[in-house]
Amino acid sequence: MENLIEIKNLNYKYENAFALENIGFEIKPNEKVALLGSNGSGKSTLLRILAALYFPSKGEYLFKNKKVTKKTAKNLRKKIGILFQNPDSMIFNPTVYDEIAFSLKEFDFENIDEKVEKVAEIFDIKKFLKKSPINLSGGEKQKVMLASILAYEPDVLLLDEPTTAMDPKTTGWFIDFLLELNKTVILATHDLAVAYETCERAIVLDENHTKIYDGEIEELMKNIDILIKANLIHKHKHKHKMFIHSHYHTHF
Repeated sequence: MENLIEIKNLNYKYENAFALENIGFEIKPNEKVALLGSNGSGKSTLLRILAALYFPSKGEYLFKNKKVTKKTAKNLRKKIGILFQNPDSMIFNPTVYDEIAFSLKEFDFENIDEKVEKVAEIFDIKKFLKKSPINLSGGEKQKVMLASILAYEPDVLLLDEPTTAMDPKTTGWFIDFLLELNKTVILATHDLAVAYETCERAIVLDENHTKIYDGEIEELMKNIDILIKANLIHKHKHKHKMFIHSHYHTHF
């Protein structure tokens, strides 16, 4: 099976500091990959490069064997959808209907009403279609933004810490949704539980903005050294009833 995405020796700099250094990997169609790392490791920057919002300082990004550049970025954006951590940063339409319909209109889809109704039903947000998305809860806003992305049927879904604004019930719904989704997904998170439940493969970035693991997530969960190096688990003392002890904790 051919690669859908190839990243080769990629670097990205903010002024004089590296946000990503010498990153490389391949992703095949319909893979679900967890992009793991602590805050500041470069996960969000990498997602923005994959969405053709940022461009590498050095190295190459290939999508379906074609190099992604500023000239080709416009065509790519119909094929890749990105959900940001803060849904408020994505909302700018007066109603939920308009929010979902916006990209459909931008990409010249037909039967827009029908497509909006269909995706709203899938996400159980039909009751909000005439309402302002600003007044919804964090989890409801994430559902609206997910619906607005998946309405135009991109090949790849990029998710940046998507469960941060979700309550436990919505997080459970989201996990079930991802498990049933037949699409290439790259999930950036530091939540090991969500990553483990939804993805079979993990790419791990450390605090030096380099890749330190790429493989099965099952094996990663057994590798304490990598998890510590990536600052995905920590150790501290705490009290259980009448005694104090210490063991490792994941970051949620």
